[in-house]
Amino acid sequence: MQLAKRFSETKPSGMVRVFQAIEKMQGVLNLSIGEPDFVTEPDIVDAGAAGAKEGFTHYPPLQGFLETREAACAYWERHHGFKASPDEVYISVGGLHVPWLAFEALLNPGDEILLIEPYFTCYDAQIRNTGGVPVYIKTREENNFAPTIEDLRAACSSKTRGIILNYPGNPTGRVATLKQLEEIAEFVLEKDLFVLSDEIYESMNFTGNKHVCFANIPGMKERTLLASGVSKSHCMTGWRIGYVFAPQNVINVMCQLSSFQTYGVNTLSQKAAAYAMNTQDEKVKARAKIFGERMHEVQSRLNNMKGVKCHPAQGAFYLFPDISGTGLSSEEFTWQLLNEAKVAVLPGSAFGQTGEGYLRIACTQSIETLIESMNRMEEFCRRF
Repeated sequence: MQLAKRFSETKPSGMVRVFQAIEKMQGVLNLSIGEPDFVTEPDIVDAGAAGAKEGFTHYPPLQGFLETREAACAYWERHHGFKASPDEVYISVGGLHVPWLAFEALLNPGDEILLIEPYFTCYDAQIRNTGGVPVYIKTREENNFAPTIEDLRAACSSKTRGIILNYPGNPTGRVATLKQLEEIAEFVLEKDLFVLSDEIYESMNFTGNKHVCFANIPGMKERTLLASGVSKSHCMTGWRIGYVFAPQNVINVMCQLSSFQTYGVNTLSQKAAAYAMNTQDEKVKARAKIFGERMHEVQSRLNNMKGVKCHPAQGAFYLFPDISGTGLSSEEFTWQLLNEAKVAVLPGSAFGQTGEGYLRIACTQSIETLIESMNRMEEFCRRF
């Protein structure tokens, strides 16, 4: 069967190729997957089951249950001082549904989006598949992989419509400072842009500072689509619940678009998510502490390996060590480590050119698994 031209040359990303290889191997210690190892709390599961027993088994409202939207508003006001109306919230099929709908709603063919490297790989494909053009902005580790005003201005053109932010970041685990985000906000105002701010890792900030909600910066709320969800914070990846705060006219179009795609979001998952956002604050904090402890242990081990340097943990549950001292490329290191030591990581090059020379390590396994993974990796690095 002949594919559409826009998909005729589609190939698996560097990330997907690693995932596919792992499926065919035995005994792999998997540090490649960005999914918490904790299962969903039993009382959250009970809340979803209760929704079924109470008869919430019909089509949901396209925008999401009011209860779920109110819970998202309350969570963000409680944790980050961000205030929004339930009318400004859309409940999505996981976090990845948000940028797709956003780009469908906001981009005209040929519009450019500034994509800060290293970037989560799905953004690139989603921009392209909705008619947009990604414009890559290379960054530097010494600047927390955040762009400077000069970087942004050099990349901007008359076709630039928006910019994607992701802090705490995937794959780098870095957290942009308030000053850096305020400078980006000034640039956004200057160029009249919209912002997709992916803050799915808002609960995991180990810098000692509070998470900065980009939409809280003066003048940004009306320009920002603030994307998040319960997958990482509440260990609910399989429930597929994300959400976005955005101006109501954008929310209205996203709802219309979703009526052609999904016709609403799983009712029982919404009930569970509403309960989770309203009741689990202490458990979210406790798990974040565990992730921080794991990252500290792994970072310490990495810095004792030949040819490897790793910056202290800042956010999310990712470390992004520099392995250029080994003389191997990101791809070479990743595949040799997988085949010879049976430890799975992701090559930094899978996240844009700036990622070359780095690896993404997800600290989403038990401390015992992480220690054994580091033992194997340390032995692997002794050859260099």
